[in-house]
Amino acid sequence: MRKAMIGLFLVSAVLTGCADAAHTPRPTVGLPAAQAPAPLTDAEQLRISDAQQRLIATCMRRQGFEFWEAERLSLAESRTLGYVLDDVGWAREYGYGSRLQAEDAAARAANPNLAYRKTLSEQRRQAYDKALDGGLDVPVISVRIPGGGTVSKQMGGCVAGSEKRLYGDPREWFRAEKISGHLRSLYVPKVLADQRFSAALDAWSRCMKKAGYDFKDPGASRQAAIARSELTAEPKVFEAERKLAVADATCALATDLRSIGEQRERHYVARLHDRYGNALDTYFRLQHQALDRARKIVGPRA
Repeated sequence: MRKAMIGLFLVSAVLTGCADAAHTPRPTVGLPAAQAPAPLTDAEQLRISDAQQRLIATCMRRQGFEFWEAERLSLAESRTLGYVLDDVGWAREYGYGSRLQAEDAAARAANPNLAYRKTLSEQRRQAYDKALDGGLDVPVISVRIPGGGTVSKQMGGCVAGSEKRLYGDPREWFRAEKISGHLRSLYVPKVLADQRFSAALDAWSRCMKKAGYDFKDPGASRQAAIARSELTAEPKVFEAERKLAVADATCALATDLRSIGEQRERHYVARLHDRYGNALDTYFRLQHQALDRARKIVGPRA
C-alpha cells in the first residue's frame, strides 16, 4: 500500500515510498505464455519495490543524507484490488480497503523523509534533491504512450541508480513500462463491451440483487462504498462496506467473473501483439530480471 516532467513530484513520490510505476496502469495479463514470461504476482512486485527503496536508502546515506525506507506492510494489507474482487476472506476482513487507504494517507503525511527534507537549509535541500533524482538539470526521457500523449521522466540520482541496478537500462525499462501499462486504454473498453464478459457481469448483477444490492457491475458497487469512505472510522459504516464487499466477492466467485474477464483480456491483448509485442516482451523480461536481483537485496513480505 505505502506505496511523472517529474522534478519535486518525483522527489515526493520516492520520499513517500511510491514507485513511479504506481502512477501507471499496470497490465494484469501479457501475451500468451508461449510468447512472454508470466506476469509477476503482487508479492513479487512488492519485493522489487522494497529492493528499490533499499537501494535508494543506501545510496542517499552514502551521500551524507538520512533516508527512511517505506514501511513494509503485510501482503494482505498491500493487496492491489483489480476490477474484480473475489477473495471473500479479504473482503470480510478489509471490505474494499477504505481503512487501509486512510491509514496509508496518514502515513504519507507523517513520512519521516518529507519531514527531514523540510529541516534542511535551502542549499542542503537542493543537494538532497540532486542526490535523490538528479535535481532539475538532469536529462529527461520521454515516450509516446498508446492512446495518445507523452510521459516524461528525468533520469538521475539515486533513483536512476536503483533502476539501473534492478532493470539494467533505465531508458529501456521506462519505455516498456509506460507503453505496457497504458495499453489498458486500448483493450479495457473492448473487454467491457465483450459479449461473454457482459453476460458474466449480468450474472454477477443478478446475484447481487439476490443478496439485496442493486448494482450493474463491481465498479458501481465499489463507488458506492468509496462515496462513504471518509466515514468508515464509524463502525456501522465500515460494517456496511464489509457486507457489500463480501457480497461482491461471493457473486464474483459464483459467476467466474475474474476467470472470464482474464480470458477475454488475454484475447484482446493478443490482438495488440503486432504493434506492441516487443514492448510487452521487454516489460515482462525486465520485470523478471529485476525480481531475480531484488531477491538478493531484500526478503519477501510476510
